[in-house]
Amino acid sequence: MMKKVAKVGIKKEKGYLYFVDKNGDVSCAMMARGNKKGGKPKKVAKVGVKKESGYLYFIDKAGDISCAKMVRGGKKKAKKRK
Repeated sequence: MMKKVAKVGIKKEKGYLYFVDKNGDVSCAMMARGNKKGGKPKKVAKVGVKKESGYLYFIDKAGDISCAKMVRGGKKKAKKRK
């Protein structure tokens, strides 16, 4: 279940990747496509969200910062036998 952390209201442009950086601010970088390299990240909005471990922070459809608890699951790796 996701919960809204901060209302920012960012308008997303096509071809850019929007993310919450390590300082808790919203940044964006040009996405790499084919032979083209991605761009350097630039700060879009200064928010300063305090991140908790075990949660994934992202920009939702409304352009606000939301978080969801990370699911740590999957198949256990089989041990090699000699």
